Amino acid sequence: MIYLDNSATTKPFNDVINSFVKISQDYFGNPSSLHRLGGEAEKLLTQARQQAANLLEVSPSEIIFTAGGSEGNNLAIKGTVLQHKNRGNHIITTEIEHPSVSEAFQQMKKLGFEVSYVPVNHNGIVDVEDIKREIRETTILVSVIHVNNEVGTIQPIIDIGGLLKQYPKILLHVDHVQGIGKVPLKLHNSGIDLCTISAHKFNGLKGTGILYVKQGVNLAPLISGGEQEMQFRSGTENVAGIVSMTKALRITIENMEENVKKINKIKTEYINGLKRNSNITLNTPVEQSAPHIINFSINGLKSEVFIHLLEEEGIIVSTTSACSSKKQSPSKTLLAMKKSKEIANSAIRISLSQSNELQEVSIVLNAIDKAINQLGKVMK
Repeated sequence: MIYLDNSATTKPFNDVINSFVKISQDYFGNPSSLHRLGGEAEKLLTQARQQAANLLEVSPSEIIFTAGGSEGNNLAIKGTVLQHKNRGNHIITTEIEHPSVSEAFQQMKKLGFEVSYVPVNHNGIVDVEDIKREIRETTILVSVIHVNNEVGTIQPIIDIGGLLKQYPKILLHVDHVQGIGKVPLKLHNSGIDLCTISAHKFNGLKGTGILYVKQGVNLAPLISGGEQEMQFRSGTENVAGIVSMTKALRITIENMEENVKKINKIKTEYINGLKRNSNITLNTPVEQSAPHIINFSINGLKSEVFIHLLEEEGIIVSTTSACSSKKQSPSKTLLAMKKSKEIANSAIRISLSQSNELQEVSIVLNAIDKAINQLGKVMK
C-alpha cells in the first residue's frame, strides 16, 4: 500500500505507541489524586508540559493540553468571543478555513456576532491589507489558518501578527495543525496569541493536541469542572496520550529539516509528473505552499470514483479535508480561489510524510494515468 493521505492523519510512530501503552499500564493514576500513583502521573504531566514548551519555544504555563485540533480551535475562538464580548462583537476569518474554524464562526454569527470573511487570491493566499481593511473598533479576534489543509498554501502569519501588534485589543488565533513539523512558525513575540496543533498530524495518537495560549490572554472555558489545565479546560488529563504526543513532537521537530528536504523532493517529482498530463489541472501553487500537500483536478471527472480506482491499485489519496470529504460538495477552498465548480468537484489531494519514498512517484503517476484513461473510456 502507498499511503498518501497524511493530511487526514499520519501513522503513529512505534515509540509513540509503546510510550502510550507503558504509561497506561504503569502510571494510570489520576494526576489530581493525592496518593503516590496520582503524584507519579502528575510528575509525568508536568514533564510533558515542560518538554512541549521547550520544543515550541514558549513557557509551560502557555501550554494547554486538548483532545485535538477541533477542540483547540473551538476553545480559542469561542473562548475569546465569550470572554471579550463586552469589548466588541466583530470577528474576522478567511474564506478557506478548516471546518472546525468556519463552523465555530457560523455558530458565533448565530449568536449575534458580526463576522468578516477575508478573500484569498487565485493562489489561495490572503492579502494582509484585506485584513486591515476589515478591522473595526469592535473587532476582538482574527483567526487565520497557517497551512491550508486542502491545497497547502502558506498564509503570511508573521505579517498578520505584525499588523495586529498595532491593535493590542485584537487577539490573533492561528490554526497550525497542518503546518506543525513541516512549515516553521515561531510563536513567541510573533503577534500570535492562540495557536492550535493536533498530535495525529505528526505521527502521534488521535485524541490529543495543544492549544498555545499566550501569557496574559484570558479565555472563557468551554468545559466546566475540576479546573484542570490552568482552569481553561476541565477534565482528567489523558496522561498517556499527552506523554506520547510530546514524544511524537520531539521526534518530529528534531528531524524536521531532514524530513522536509526529503518530502520537498518527492513533491517536486509529483508536480512535474502531473504537469505532463493534459487532463490534469494543478491547484496547489508552486510558490508559498507547504512541502507535503499537492492538490489537482482531473478535468471532467468525479473525484470519488477516481479515488476508488486508485485504491484498487493499493494507493490511498483523498478529496478535500477529511472532515468534509463525505459531504460530496465542491471544495470551498478551490471556489474561493476562483476555480470553476467543475474543477472544485474533481479535486484530488496527495499528502506526504517522511514515510513516503521517491520510488513511489512513478508507480502513483502510472496509476493516475491508467485511472484517467479508464474513466475517459467509460464516459465516452
